[in-house]
Amino acid sequence: MASKTLSVLALLSAVTDVSAFWRMECRGRTGLARIDPIMDLGEVAPHTHTVHGSSGFNLAATFDDLMGGNCTSCAVTQDKSAYWTPALYFQDASTKEFELVPQVGGMLAYYLLRGDNVTAFPAGFQMIAGSNYRRDYTVGDPKSPDPPQSNWAALKQTSQDDLEQRAIGFNCLDYNKTPEASLYRHYLPEKTYLDGNCPDGLRLELMFPSCWNGQTTSTDHKSHVAYPSLVGNGDCPDTHPQRLVTLFYETIWNTNAQQFQGRQGQFVVSNGDPTGFGYHGDFMAGWDADFLQEAINTCTSDSGDIRDCPLFVSPTPLQSEAEQNTCKFDMPVALAQEDDSAADLKSLPGNVAIQSGPQSATPGSGNPIDSAISAATSWLGGVFGGGSATASSSIAPITSSIASSLSLPTGGAFIESAATSSSAAFNALGMPAAQTSSSSVASSSAPPAPTTTSAPEVASQPGVSYEVVSTQTVTNAGVVEEIVWMEPVVYVTDDVLTTMTVTSQPAISARKLREKHLWRHQHHARRS
Repeated sequence: MASKTLSVLALLSAVTDVSAFWRMECRGRTGLARIDPIMDLGEVAPHTHTVHGSSGFNLAATFDDLMGGNCTSCAVTQDKSAYWTPALYFQDASTKEFELVPQVGGMLAYYLLRGDNVTAFPAGFQMIAGSNYRRDYTVGDPKSPDPPQSNWAALKQTSQDDLEQRAIGFNCLDYNKTPEASLYRHYLPEKTYLDGNCPDGLRLELMFPSCWNGQTTSTDHKSHVAYPSLVGNGDCPDTHPQRLVTLFYETIWNTNAQQFQGRQGQFVVSNGDPTGFGYHGDFMAGWDADFLQEAINTCTSDSGDIRDCPLFVSPTPLQSEAEQNTCKFDMPVALAQEDDSAADLKSLPGNVAIQSGPQSATPGSGNPIDSAISAATSWLGGVFGGGSATASSSIAPITSSIASSLSLPTGGAFIESAATSSSAAFNALGMPAAQTSSSSVASSSAPPAPTTTSAPEVASQPGVSYEVVSTQTVTNAGVVEEIVWMEPVVYVTDDVLTTMTVTSQPAISARKLREKHLWRHQHHARRS
């Protein structure tokens, strides 16, 4: 599968908003362990990560440790950075045991040079993306595609919490079909869907923030950076005016491996998340800042191939895949007896419990900064909210009937869609019943939920059908309101051609009315 992925990647071209980029190939995995020197400095982490990059990675790794590593699992020897994300496991329905899903081709870290005056990561820079404890999706209906990016501001979906949720993708791979766009689906599909539609596995994707306030880190490890208004593109907040390299991770897991075929069960992220909403990643820079800045200024090929950058191949040649696979970090004594890749694990490594939500998962007692994270992940989000915790009310889900016969595009590598296609596109994406509502469940200590009202019926018109575009949850003076955006679809035919004219109007619930007009359109740009 790795060779097929490379051949697909080679066909991609840059788009106008990307002046240059390269794919850092990190084919080797330096280790699989419960280590996270950003979130759990000096301690064993609660859950397992797959780690790539410098052999200097350890429980309390610093910039100097990474730079002092004797090897890297990436192709460019000057890259001593550390890249890590949670691993993916399969739980057998009958035995309840877990086993690691095979990882395919290591990982790719895209370095996208977007915006003006892109700045290199300084020494000591680190950041995280995603929220470990998130178990719901609050930017509308997770089964529906994202609305056009041009409408995000009007829908009030440009908070850092909203953008963070859209920065996660689960790409169904079928190399014999048209590839899905990157960040097309924001949750982990059920195994039955993966079995029937994704013969080449599942690609987990993560976009990191690229707007910066000049600090190397922050107390919560994320508020020193921010997403631009369109996740990977757009404008930076005034508080974070500098533009860093835009990092984008791709990690492929072989969910269709022979050992999983014909078996009942579920795939679950190593942090106990079967929904995918809590997927996240970490980055610790291991570059000489001057060298990286020179690469940013001079590696301007639009092919994305690191071989097209003279700075990366001379005087030191790129490492072969075999060389990348030999690089490993030293396993800490505290984890020496733990085998996170065993085939018959009685529980997830670290005895992590599966928590599916819909509210955010409960922080575990093993994390020394649980209280800080719990406070930062309130359901209100905030400018730099880390996740969505328990809401104080319950909102009845609003669903629509979607045709089940749609043929979905699958497979592919790093193709960006700014808007996605029709709202029927997610009709068969395997969303478990527990995940179909983006509402949250009241906690036992929460105040009584305010009264909610159901959405009024939309008056039917001859020849007009309605499709759900997006939903939005708003709190105002103690009233929790859910707005459902629907589009009337009208077909007009004459003797020459057939056109489709679309306007939009919201259906209302909880006493809220907004007059907006959305224009449906398709925008499938290739992102390199």
